[in-house]
Amino acid sequence: MQESSLSLFPLPTVLVPGAALGLRVFEPRYLDLVRECGRRQCGFGICLLVDDGSGEAAAAAAYGTEAVIEDFDTGEDGLLTITVRGRRRFRADTVRVRDNGLQVASVEWLEADPIEPLRPEHGLLATLLRGLLEHVGGEHADAMDEHADDAAWVGWRLAEMLPLSDGQRQQLLQEDDPHVRLDRLLGFLPDSD
Repeated sequence: MQESSLSLFPLPTVLVPGAALGLRVFEPRYLDLVRECGRRQCGFGICLLVDDGSGEAAAAAAYGTEAVIEDFDTGEDGLLTITVRGRRRFRADTVRVRDNGLQVASVEWLEADPIEPLRPEHGLLATLLRGLLEHVGGEHADAMDEHADDAAWVGWRLAEMLPLSDGQRQQLLQEDDPHVRLDRLLGFLPDSD
């Protein structure tokens, strides 16, 4: 596993690989981050803000996803808006804070998900995802036929689309095995009793 340095953008949400996320950027440290990413043609890390129960400012979770800027614009309010896409997962080892307040972490890149076929016990999840994509459409609808049997792809798309809590999404993000991730998703579904 490769280690490198990555600027962090902690948020009260979880970005999963392959998912898109729109952000409004207005704090100077994050405007600097966006400029730096544009100059260096690199991404930044999005980590879930975790409440430690102390009443103090929340800390960033150790696991996150590299975000790559796909588009940017200026909103009606004059603020910078960017669209990012989740790429690689990482685990932050040490975090230092720059003078401008930007957090920079030494990160270990996690292995990419293997392309493995869905197991029979996860067939319901592919059916659920197909139904969701047929109902709401979206950018992944056209890719369903191509990826319907890819355990990791099905898991990430459901993690992106289902009404899960941030804690549940974080659990999925931290799981390395796509089949275990699908088992967890099954456990998150409401009982039909």
